[in-house]
Amino acid sequence: MRFGGRYRVAAGRMAVWQALNDPEMLKAAIPGCSHIGWSGPATLDLEIAVNLGVARPVFKGELELSDVVPARTYTLSGRGKGGLMGLAEGAADIALSDAGTETLLVFTAHGGASGRIMTLGRAIVGNSAQRIIDGFFERFGEAMGVAVVSLGPE
Repeated sequence: MRFGGRYRVAAGRMAVWQALNDPEMLKAAIPGCSHIGWSGPATLDLEIAVNLGVARPVFKGELELSDVVPARTYTLSGRGKGGLMGLAEGAADIALSDAGTETLLVFTAHGGASGRIMTLGRAIVGNSAQRIIDGFFERFGEAMGVAVVSLGPE
């Protein structure tokens, strides 16, 4: 499954970069997140309850940052275990560029799941993933105190 989008953030690129790397900011922005924290120089531990409509599994896992170009781009990849619901994994490329005094953020992700979670069907899982992304950027803007406008798919 592939998903993502382009967003205009009403803040400078450095401020957006710092917010994307601040665990408290991320916790406030990730729907269902009960814990996120740096566990190494490029890794974060994460615990999140995902609302799949008919189920709300709690996934525990680790996120890893790679291909980091500070204040420009990185790849975020992760894998989480949701108990009896199965496994979810994915990766996202995040790119930041200047848009006048604002920042253009491009988010491109792909992921998948296995186990009982896939018995819910690709459509439900895919829609949930896109809702999580949309919710993230809405709450990210609120946590930063700035406007975030979706510019649609990449």
